[in-house]
Amino acid sequence: MKAICFYFQIHQPFRLKRYRFFDIGNDHYYYDDFANDDIITRIAQRSYIPAAESLLRMIEESKGKFRCAISITGVALEQCEQYVPEFIDVLKKLADTGKVEFLAETYAHSLSSLIDPEEFVAQVKAHGEKIHQLFGVQPKVLRNTELIYCDDLAPQILNMGYKGVITEGAKHILGWKSPNYVYSAASAPKLKMLLKNSKLSDDIAFRFSNTEWESYPLTADKYINWIASTPEEEQIINLFLNLETFGEMQSRETGIFQFLEALPRFAAEKGIDFWTPSEAISKLKPVDNLSIMHPISWADEARDTSAWLGNKLQNEAFQKLYSVAERVRLCDDRRLKQDWYYLQASDHFYYMCTKHLADGAVHSHFSPYETPFQAFINYMNALADFIVRVEEQYPLSIENEELNALLTTIRNQAREIGTLTKEVESMRKNIEHFNEEHLLREAAKAAVVEGKPKAKATSKAKKAKAVEVQTEVVATEAPEEKKPRRCCKKK
Repeated sequence: MKAICFYFQIHQPFRLKRYRFFDIGNDHYYYDDFANDDIITRIAQRSYIPAAESLLRMIEESKGKFRCAISITGVALEQCEQYVPEFIDVLKKLADTGKVEFLAETYAHSLSSLIDPEEFVAQVKAHGEKIHQLFGVQPKVLRNTELIYCDDLAPQILNMGYKGVITEGAKHILGWKSPNYVYSAASAPKLKMLLKNSKLSDDIAFRFSNTEWESYPLTADKYINWIASTPEEEQIINLFLNLETFGEMQSRETGIFQFLEALPRFAAEKGIDFWTPSEAISKLKPVDNLSIMHPISWADEARDTSAWLGNKLQNEAFQKLYSVAERVRLCDDRRLKQDWYYLQASDHFYYMCTKHLADGAVHSHFSPYETPFQAFINYMNALADFIVRVEEQYPLSIENEELNALLTTIRNQAREIGTLTKEVESMRKNIEHFNEEHLLREAAKAAVVEGKPKAKATSKAKKAKAVEVQTEVVATEAPEEKKPRRCCKKK
């Protein structure tokens, strides 16, 4: 039996406004609110919401047989909460079906896995908490930014508690092997890998509406027949797509939504199931270990990281950004940490790409800048101001090790001061309580000896205490002959 594993990616960065050199030190807000609002709202209305509603109908009409996975970045969730909360409501409905799996990834859609393991772990953890907060589910499979993966990451992903990872089925990695199997990571054999079937995924994402394509038009029955005709032993077909493929990259007029919604019916006729990534890795055993020594991704023909780190501009910005990573993690400034996440989005580096071949058109399509050099200058201006703000809290003249030692000492002293303060407060209350009891006893004794009525207590607690004390005093100072009678009464 064959199964299709659908996974849909959702991400939108916080785009920067035109930030000039003279704004450094004067303007600490870097984002183009109008553009961010306009873009996320437009794409949500044209793509995200209708596509999610299609998935919901597919689940209902197939009585739960259709299943898929969704991965949405933390920064995209923040924008949706701010500008299109109705999309969050649709995602919650999908989560409530129990047929949609939410995947883990970096909160900021960052490249931290390539340079800063500590930041990578922190972001994945923050993203998991956000997903659990909104949808009540805990991710079990990780999808790194742009499907970036290499052997060095596997042990780290496994140690974070994830059972599987999804990445690109790159030809230069697979060679003669097929992506239609479950593999295990060579550097961490317990971690299972799902590989994207690039051809079948790109047939939908890029070729669906291409009238010059030899297989145009692509219909649901034709597509399912292609999947059914794959070798019988190949049990899992991983189709990994951006959700904006439906309605944005491929407009509604192309019939893309009808194509999507028809897939479960034709799949059922061929005996093809739909599985989530967690189901795939739990039902299928790895056929082999797969070693990936250098980072791969799902971008461009090269399927490497050159789309973000392929030139000097990108690497300069990348190194400059992460040079202050440790200091930012040490600070407690909420606004500074928020900017840290927003500036890490891989999109900022993607806009600086200088490729001029076939991939160049794709890069320019997504970029809000006229040239990669404008993207670099604008980003570096904003980054320069950000670094100034970081340095105001933790001067760069202090080495990281020395700074860590100082902060550790300060935090230890703060904890010690807090403990001592609590002890002093406890002792002060004990002394006040003791003095209060002592005064009440003295007042009660004086009242009995002088035959005066006891002073009125100011509270029920004081009255009760005074009566108790007075009883003790009377018992002590009463005539000797009365004592036997009290004893007899007790008996």
